Amino acid sequence: MADEIRYEYKTVQTVRGTDGLVISKMQKDGWEFVEQSQGTLRSTLTFRRPKKPLPWPLIGAAATGLVILTVVIGTASALSDGDEKKDAAAKPAAAASEKPSATPTPTAAEPSAVEMITSENNSEFAALLKTADTCDDANADFATKYEGQTIAFNGSIVDMTPHGDYHTRYDFLLGPGDKGPNTTVGPAFKYEDVNVVELRLAGKEVPATVGVGDKFRFVAEVGDFNAVQCLLHLDPLSTETR
Repeated sequence: MADEIRYEYKTVQTVRGTDGLVISKMQKDGWEFVEQSQGTLRSTLTFRRPKKPLPWPLIGAAATGLVILTVVIGTASALSDGDEKKDAAAKPAAAASEKPSATPTPTAAEPSAVEMITSENNSEFAALLKTADTCDDANADFATKYEGQTIAFNGSIVDMTPHGDYHTRYDFLLGPGDKGPNTTVGPAFKYEDVNVVELRLAGKEVPATVGVGDKFRFVAEVGDFNAVQCLLHLDPLSTETR
């Protein structure tokens, strides 16, 4: 049985009047003229020529390469499946542990909020409020241990002076108790360079102004201790009338 001839096809568009020249050139190159489609201005010419058979050595090499590639892929797949099965057999416990637990794992309790230091819950602060010497080492020890924490105490304004050249900013000297400028016990607490607004006045009757001798419930953050001036610095958080 004779082998069936396979053709490759090619179409060429030409301007009317040049069809003959194009057909002649294509035939010289081995193309056979098949048909012509006539348009208004252009013609479409169709040509064909037998496909050149692929040399047998190349066909054999391609087939051999395909067989080798198939074998390699099949071997790799088999090895991969084997490794996965080995891993699954070697790590059953790990796979089980990755499943979400039906019962939530207990977690550590959240730390409780830091308690405000008062004379009722802190013996060191209670003793400090009764010390007779504002330069006592207890002041420095307390400031070092509790700097940044919050204290609350009943006290009064011992002194109040403008800060530098300001007329609305002040340095306040505070003491525990109700004796104002006659206070003789406890640390020399100091608010430095603050205005009345920064005192954060609160209470049933909030005063428009404050002065020496006024009594409040002071809530403040502990600062550092100035050992030269014997002053324990505080930062105001709230000042409640009482």
